[in-house]
Amino acid sequence: MNPVDLASLLCSRLCHDLMSPVGALNNGLELLADEQDPEMRDKCLELLGESARASANKLKFFRLAFGAGGGFGEAIDTREAHAALQGLYGAEKRIELGWMVSDAKLPKGAVKLLLNLAMIAGDALVRGGRLDIGAESRDGTIEMVIRAEGPRLLLDPSFRETLQRGAAGTVEPRAAGAWLAHDLVQEAGGTLQLSDPHDELLLIGVTLPPQAASTSSGQG
Repeated sequence: MNPVDLASLLCSRLCHDLMSPVGALNNGLELLADEQDPEMRDKCLELLGESARASANKLKFFRLAFGAGGGFGEAIDTREAHAALQGLYGAEKRIELGWMVSDAKLPKGAVKLLLNLAMIAGDALVRGGRLDIGAESRDGTIEMVIRAEGPRLLLDPSFRETLQRGAAGTVEPRAAGAWLAHDLVQEAGGTLQLSDPHDELLLIGVTLPPQAASTSSGQG
């Protein structure tokens, strides 16, 4: 599979995730146009506000995780990445986020990788739980650890395969982030490790060597 295939999958994933909040915006506008009761109009406006925030949060996340990161330069403020993750998972209160990133900035490719791995681990928390994200740069080497724990943790075997070996065949849009993460690690000359399948715990560890950590900007 080639970069065009990856771009198509990333677009499909983005459209899939935006369908719900954008659809809710459309429904809210239709209700608002026909509704005369003040209380119901207030509820419609509340629905519109929630849907607009959800759409904006998802777009902010996908811009950093999938996009070229225009406007940020070669290094990205890690507070931007933290805010993007909080927007993606924080509003639902279903997943408790732990952020342990000591560096004020990280290379663009490293941030893209961190966010994609966090999304994969967060999506695996089917019934919610805790998601911890850690990263640290030492003498140019960047180490990352993603830890997900919850009452029902499900990482699709195809995601695991794609993370470890890349796109060997057909890849579903939901696995686009796994493909991108694998390619980012390979491009950087780094290593990725996954914990053995477990019902309630998932660990993902990544090491990026100095030369890659300083130059890699990733695809997209």
